[in-house]
Amino acid sequence: MTGFNKVMLMGHLTRDPQIKYLPNQSAITEFGLACNRHFKTAQGEEKEETLFVDCTAFGKPGETIHKWCQKGKPLFIEGRLKHDTWTDKTTGGKRSKISVVVESFQFLNVATTPSVTPERTEQGGKLAEPQGNLAFAEADIPF
Repeated sequence: MTGFNKVMLMGHLTRDPQIKYLPNQSAITEFGLACNRHFKTAQGEEKEETLFVDCTAFGKPGETIHKWCQKGKPLFIEGRLKHDTWTDKTTGGKRSKISVVVESFQFLNVATTPSVTPERTEQGGKLAEPQGNLAFAEADIPF
């Protein structure tokens, strides 16, 4: 039996994206995303909860997010969950964290920024170059 690991989130960046480069010049961009959920309690009270998620984008998609996004900007991402574990250097205890590895994304301010959805290559599922930056006005949307 095989598993399925797919995540779709829409939220606002909690901090400016931070970019690093590996020795082979491949980009790694890290950012936080805040996703809000609105609901009513059994007593009819309106409530909101916020989930804070750490995200990582690699390669050209990461460079694009770093270039066009900043704290507070809305973003839609698709990706997969990643579980990291390590030993805390101070206490020696086991630590763990779940984050999202971004596989594709869309900017949500369509009138002012491009939309990028990278496609998969045939070579081990690595992300290909984005198929161009598309910018269009709201009047161009047919609905």
